[in-house]
Amino acid sequence: MACFSLRQIADKVNGKIFPKDSNPEIKRICSIDEADSSSITFLSNRKYISFLKTTKAAAVLVDQSLAEQELQIPHIVVQDSYFAFREIMIMYHGERPIYKPGISSTAVIGDGFHAGQGIFIADFVVIGDNVSIGDRTAIYCHSYIGSNSVIGANCLIHPGVKIMFETSVGNNVILHPGAVIGSDGFGFALKGAVRYKIPQMGRVILEDDVEIGANATIDRATMGTTRIKRGTKIDNLVQVGHNVTVGEDCAFAAQVGIAGSSKIGDRVVLAGQVGLAGHLEMGDDVMVGAQSGVPNNVPPQSVLFGCPARDIRLQKRIEAILGRLPDYINRLRALEKKLLK
Repeated sequence: MACFSLRQIADKVNGKIFPKDSNPEIKRICSIDEADSSSITFLSNRKYISFLKTTKAAAVLVDQSLAEQELQIPHIVVQDSYFAFREIMIMYHGERPIYKPGISSTAVIGDGFHAGQGIFIADFVVIGDNVSIGDRTAIYCHSYIGSNSVIGANCLIHPGVKIMFETSVGNNVILHPGAVIGSDGFGFALKGAVRYKIPQMGRVILEDDVEIGANATIDRATMGTTRIKRGTKIDNLVQVGHNVTVGEDCAFAAQVGIAGSSKIGDRVVLAGQVGLAGHLEMGDDVMVGAQSGVPNNVPPQSVLFGCPARDIRLQKRIEAILGRLPDYINRLRALEKKLLK
């Protein structure tokens, strides 16, 4: 088990210790309500300050903005305690599962396979023909990679991932269990009462540093490309439809649904259960609140909420009025009675 002194931790995150002579041994990292006398925790939100009075942690990471608080336990002051917490997690646990390079004898690998250096392929992985795997990529058990696909270097493909044919995955990509990359887009031609499947012959491209959550699905394009650009992070149970383009450094929370052929800009944040209609365009730096439905194009830097999604300031006013509607109705009825006498 890793064990570091508080001073070693402070050096790692470029923080300052208070009181200066504090230097307990730290064996683990815990949440503020579960920490014990050998743990370090963190606080980045003022609404949780009250926990500092009851926590049993040996020390706590706090933002510069909280440094003026009267803290009764040793603490490290940093610019960003949440990012510092990440650095300490890596310090104690590393960045990824540890494996020994090698290819399991139970893996099924097609013709024309190109393996980079230091790769790991676990039991019962199935790889189609003409697949290329980059250096130091790990593919865990029961995953599938379709023919003519390319996987970059330093990727982490968790158990049960399905990467369908002719998919391109960049470097440093993480795919969580059950993710499906390159499933057919939802396309049918209606003739009479019968729906006939339209062949989905496009592809999916995941650029570098993308992360896809558990049981998320990224549909292949009907023709052309479904593309998730560099640095975008997608949570569990997200559906991205065919021919969608998602910009760089976006973040989509669980159960987001994006209909086909939508174009999404850079640094867009979609909270849980947001739904986007098809064929819309969303500009850069947009934020959309949870359970919102977006039916139309959205200009850059918009902040939306509601169903249908509106400017958040307008929507909050509407929500406030809706809460008072019963009172308004009673008052209106009373006025009607007076006027009709």
